[in-house]
Amino acid sequence: IVFDPTGESFYISDSSLGTVTQFDTASLQKQGALPAGPGAFGTAISRDGSTLYVNNQAANSVSRFDLKSGQPRAVITGFAQPRQGVRLSPDGRTLYVTNFLGDKIIAVDTATNKVEGEIAGFKKLRAISVTPDGKTIFAANSGSDSIAVVDVEKRTIASTIAVGKNPYGAALTPDARQVYVGNLGDSTVSVIDVASRKVIASITGFNEPRQAIVFSANAKTAYVLNKDLSIAKVDMVGHRIESTIDAKP
Repeated sequence: IVFDPTGESFYISDSSLGTVTQFDTASLQKQGALPAGPGAFGTAISRDGSTLYVNNQAANSVSRFDLKSGQPRAVITGFAQPRQGVRLSPDGRTLYVTNFLGDKIIAVDTATNKVEGEIAGFKKLRAISVTPDGKTIFAANSGSDSIAVVDVEKRTIASTIAVGKNPYGAALTPDARQVYVGNLGDSTVSVIDVASRKVIASITGFNEPRQAIVFSANAKTAYVLNKDLSIAKVDMVGHRIESTIDAKP
């Protein structure tokens, strides 16, 4: 799931249907759908809201959509099972795409839609986040129960942070001070302090959380998707679950 910059609509990818559906935020009504193809996983939207990138695991590609027309403008190839991890650099010039096979992040020049480099050394790579200065990537290593801290300029892993079991999520808070990590293996969320690179809290009570973690604009509430499609509402100050929104039957 990804929101457009205005917050007025959001997009949900469906890997089984091969579509990315747009919904109105206020009414939750469907506004349209983009034909992304089977295996449509992660999505990233440009800061001006004009372009949507969609990872396509089945085709080992990334589709670039023009949101004004709803038409694809490019299909970028050269990946190996790109899944949920796809993020744009803050300046929009580079697209970072995770590859589950090969355990690497591939960097794409968005001006040319060409691969320009890669970062390797991960273990069962899942979700990623990029800091606002564009200098650091946080990447979930589900195979080593850790978050990799990537030096973007050097394109190397600078360090790792031990978290819970089988981490999938690596969501940077709106103020960029913390990273929330959904740990599928022990049903917890680890909270990392970005400045110290240390885990400052481990929140329990989830049901196999994965990569779907979003935040309120004031950075006071986190919403974490559980395995059963319920959503845990998390108090980010007290580091506890306030309530759970059950999935509709």
